[in-house]
Amino acid sequence: MAIVVERLTDGCSSLAALVSESEEEGLRFVRRLVDDWDAGTNRFDRPGEALFVARLDTRPVGVCGLNVDPYLAETGVGRVRHLYVLPARRRVGTGRQLLAAVLGAARPRFRLLRLRTSNPAAARLYESLGFRPVVGHHDCTHVLELTS
Repeated sequence: MAIVVERLTDGCSSLAALVSESEEEGLRFVRRLVDDWDAGTNRFDRPGEALFVARLDTRPVGVCGLNVDPYLAETGVGRVRHLYVLPARRRVGTGRQLLAAVLGAARPRFRLLRLRTSNPAAARLYESLGFRPVVGHHDCTHVLELTS
């Protein structure tokens, strides 16, 4: 069965298994994603924003979002948010598919994408897609220029 990546617009209730698995790993950011959606503080609904879910059959196996970068006042800068893939679906292309959807959504709207990760495996994935590491920014570890 193939992974299908689709835009999520009707809420995060289908992400319960992702929340549970991520919390078992000691990660809180998927819970924060769902809580922010439920509270209305981040619904990925501003111009250029999107939230994507990867599904195997109908079961969510990964999630990744795109926001206007909240750490900069500049326009045209997006932020990759909350990339999470179930452990059983890692290293088989699921994260890459989610990021491809994010990049596709970002190109028409943003000139630059930023993100922050402390996970070395995630950093390698981002770098394989053209993100370059940056230093000296407390809110950003990687950037990708979308325009030349």
